[in-house]
Amino acid sequence: MKLEQCLTEKTVNQNLLSIQYAVRGPVLERAVQIEKELEKGVSKPFKRVVRANIGDAHALGQKPFTFIRQVLALVACPELMTSPSIPEDVKERVKEILEDCIKGSAGAYSPSGGLSLVRRRVAQYLHERDGVSAASEHVYLGAGASDLVKTVLSLFVHDVDGKPPSVMIPIPQYPLFSGTISELGLRQANYYLDEENSWALMIQELERCWREASVDSHVRALVVINPGNPTGQVLTRENIEEIIRFAYDHDLFILADEVYQENIISKTFHSFKKVMHEMGAPYSSMELASFSTSSKGWAAECGLRAGYVELPRLAPRVRAAFEASRALQQCPSVLGQCALDCIMRPPRAGEASFPRWSRERAAVRRALAERANAAARALGAIPGYSCNPIDGAVFAFPRVELPARAQIAAAELNVSADEFYCLRLLEETGICVVPGSGFGQLPGTFHFRTTILHQREEFEHMMESFRRFHIDFLRKYS
Repeated sequence: MKLEQCLTEKTVNQNLLSIQYAVRGPVLERAVQIEKELEKGVSKPFKRVVRANIGDAHALGQKPFTFIRQVLALVACPELMTSPSIPEDVKERVKEILEDCIKGSAGAYSPSGGLSLVRRRVAQYLHERDGVSAASEHVYLGAGASDLVKTVLSLFVHDVDGKPPSVMIPIPQYPLFSGTISELGLRQANYYLDEENSWALMIQELERCWREASVDSHVRALVVINPGNPTGQVLTRENIEEIIRFAYDHDLFILADEVYQENIISKTFHSFKKVMHEMGAPYSSMELASFSTSSKGWAAECGLRAGYVELPRLAPRVRAAFEASRALQQCPSVLGQCALDCIMRPPRAGEASFPRWSRERAAVRRALAERANAAARALGAIPGYSCNPIDGAVFAFPRVELPARAQIAAAELNVSADEFYCLRLLEETGICVVPGSGFGQLPGTFHFRTTILHQREEFEHMMESFRRFHIDFLRKYS
């Protein structure tokens, strides 16, 4: 007689069953199937699948920065230090890093919080950015910001005053937050960004969210994504001050996702830490977690999985608990930490690698600005589309008007209307984007997220494909 499986849908961790991560969801799954069909010679109305579901710049054609890759090559293979083709500042950087590695090898574990050198470099970067002192012992490195977000959120898994804990997150949001909240068994409290006001974060909406969530939960933390993902807006300093006052009044811990700060093309970035400091007491002593990563910004080294969190004002026993949790992971990739070191302290004027690094960085920033402006214009010009300006991040999040007949057709297939739209887009054009429902959206509105990182020819092909597809879609379903 066959034994029942140890793990079934009824006996598995139920929190895991509720995780949704649309960035790698059903639309991508179908895109992968289509790619295999194309390889087998199946006829399609397009020649290739264009993946626009994830902000992976290197996968979409951006070249790695020479300085970073030279440092990584020498760290991994120190024998290359004798090569005359490697600039001296690269060799000096590698000597610094290897001196901080056990036995001079990147193959050895680092401390669980990261290499001391890299943590000091992050602290120095933060000090230069904000004009506020930063302590390296308050900086922790991880396998990307996602890894660190999970550990920080796990600190809140505890009932308070007999109520389960909840965390306020923006809608739309990057589904790392909703997925991690589900995994940890926390409650999600949604506050909506104001699309009609360029995705502004309105304090009255924060108050509404807190008030309603507080009925049956204890709201413990507030997540803010600045610049926004998927929306690309950048918060003003005045807005950040309002948010800080709100968090103070309601005794909330702020989690500031600031990973796109180096992708801003048209506005000034203000970190939460700097604004808290400049507001003075009592705000300057508030708790805060601020995150950044090597996956975004000019370097866009997604696959190396490196990021940091600064936790400047934790209670001693809380810090000890956080560090114990991080120790269970042993340490993040040492090669990833090396890339982060290069990002925190890139070549400077007078150093041998600076001219080439400067040219490469200028080219990346110029291309991003061109794509952001062109995407907002092109998407906004399509009948039935609207798209706010893209000030930061690497995505567009256009709103799409869907006819009633299309919504009925989606319901008959038991999928959301925007997922139906994105699947039809994929089947007819080969372009893979993510439905807005995967990020959250105001009920009755429909969106999708697309990257804007493709090289010029592919980017222009995408914009024209969106236009042609939507006009035909309206003709079919209006």
